[in-house]
Amino acid sequence: MENINRFNTVREYNVFNNHETLHPLVSVIDFSKASPRRLMRTYFGFYLVLLKDVNCGDLRYGKNTYDYQEGTLIFLAPGQILDMEPSVELYQPKGHGVVFHQDLIIGTSLGHLINDYSFFSYHVNEALHLSERERQIILDCFSKISYELEHAIDKHSKKLIASNIELLLNYCDRFYDRQFITRDNANKGILEKFEELLNGYFSSDKPQKIGLPSVAYCAEELHLSANYFGDLIKKETGKSAKDYIQDKIIDLAKNKTFDAGKSVNEIAYELGFKYPQHFTRMFKNVTGITPNEFRSLN
Repeated sequence: MENINRFNTVREYNVFNNHETLHPLVSVIDFSKASPRRLMRTYFGFYLVLLKDVNCGDLRYGKNTYDYQEGTLIFLAPGQILDMEPSVELYQPKGHGVVFHQDLIIGTSLGHLINDYSFFSYHVNEALHLSERERQIILDCFSKISYELEHAIDKHSKKLIASNIELLLNYCDRFYDRQFITRDNANKGILEKFEELLNGYFSSDKPQKIGLPSVAYCAEELHLSANYFGDLIKKETGKSAKDYIQDKIIDLAKNKTFDAGKSVNEIAYELGFKYPQHFTRMFKNVTGITPNEFRSLN
């Protein structure tokens, strides 16, 4: 049987880290209070924002080099697993974290917005690397949540705690935008590689065998998570990865319409459409006219 730590509740995680449970659905963890432990794959049944203060090498961070080493933030959503290289040696964890159950945010502003924070689905090697000043802002957010937890639960507690978690996530959103810009070396060439990938795809027989390329397929080929890849392309181009692929398809389709020997149905199949009417619909949605009308005009 595979060895894995499983934490379904906030209380279980508090016990594991030698923390008192002040609220059943949320906790701020100081990992220096935890007992020494061995590295092991870990399942979480709640949200976790983890500020690592130990060497990043103890997690699977890929082969990337990072320009911000003062602190590293990792985000996990319910049902995800933190993948660690198992070890037999004990180590003392360090750092801080906020954990909160999804039941905490039901009916709150954060509950409506939580799926907008796409970094909860990034891979660990796409973690957020903080400057010292950013690290202090994150710790201040942790402190505000702790302040609320140290007071007796009242009718204001849920709203204030959820609001402070939302503030924390909004700062993380801002810092990721900064990371997309400042980590040019790590992300350099992604757009060019994306374009090369699409060119290679459509010049092969993959459209006929596989169909249209999806965002998930492109992200996997570029060794990125789909959400991180999508956010990166959005930051670089101002459009979603899906729209970028669609624009590529339309550009190719326009060129193909100049070949009078090909019917619209043949063009559709060459591009990877299973049904020609889907191709015609996409073409008209983007250009305002049908492929046949475009062909006639040109």
